[in-house]
Amino acid sequence: MPTRRALLLAPALPAAARAAAAQGPSPASAPADSPAASPGWAPSRPVRMVVPFAPGGQSDTVARLIQPGMSARLGVPVVVENRTGAGGSIGAGLVAQAAADGHTVLFDAASFLIVPFAVRALPFSYERDFEPVGQVAAQPYVLAVSAGFAPRDLDAFLAAGRAGEISYGSPGVGSVGHLAGALLASRAGLRMEHVSYRGGAEAARDLAAGTLQAAIISNNSLDPLLQAGRAFALALTGAERRGGPPGVPTIAESGFPGFDMASWNALFVRAGTPRPAVDALAAAINHAIEAAGTRDALRRIGSEPVRADPDAFDAQLGRERAVVGRVVAETGISFG
Repeated sequence: MPTRRALLLAPALPAAARAAAAQGPSPASAPADSPAASPGWAPSRPVRMVVPFAPGGQSDTVARLIQPGMSARLGVPVVVENRTGAGGSIGAGLVAQAAADGHTVLFDAASFLIVPFAVRALPFSYERDFEPVGQVAAQPYVLAVSAGFAPRDLDAFLAAGRAGEISYGSPGVGSVGHLAGALLASRAGLRMEHVSYRGGAEAARDLAAGTLQAAIISNNSLDPLLQAGRAFALALTGAERRGGPPGVPTIAESGFPGFDMASWNALFVRAGTPRPAVDALAAAINHAIEAAGTRDALRRIGSEPVRADPDAFDAQLGRERAVVGRVVAETGISFG
């Protein structure tokens, strides 16, 4: 797998990410009069929220937006910790080894379903070793090009990809951006070289610098580049025009019906965590996203808030896991 290019230029992060993207753990203190988390369970110490992607990207920003509300509901600090690498499996592995008591949680993205196909010989199982708490937000990814790369619409991009190889970045091996690029290349007959990063924010930096031709990343990571004229959005990977830059079409409506590779963010705990703890954590998510300010902030970065429901999300994971398997088989994608 090609390694990521050198980071030559760092564009300004969006305001929500700038305030939240300090390196290292970031605690949110809970007020002394916080309500009990759940009649059946309450945390006895701070909750460690592991985000397996770099600060400033989509997952990190969403985690830090819900962090204060979750802390207020649980009555203890929630500490966000970024542990990156191997498509998110480094951070996931830490949670898989933690006690199944609700005090260490994984805040992941849809790559949760893809990484098992991408990273060989994992010492844990994404399917067996985690239990879903609930989805937090849903968002499409955006196919964008550097300002120095000629295509300004999807048709021109397809023509360039048929005439020669295009390098495109994503938040990591096994991310939705990685798989969406492979699926587009397969269906459109393109030559595309994947460049893996430790999060969408890092891919955006190389896109801004012009050392990367294209990227498939979240609108949150991409927006500062669009505002500065350093990148141009060509298409959305989801089935609907929702959560992306205004006026940008979907890949599906641009000649590839059925193309739908949207992402999400969700919270997981280690399998075996008592159900009262799972329910209390889900209630804390819902408390956080029910705040108007949080919902508005999520929508500003292209994310649609979703009410956490452990059972409904578990069923959704089963359906999407089957879809990912079919896409991997169709594309013959190489994760090596």
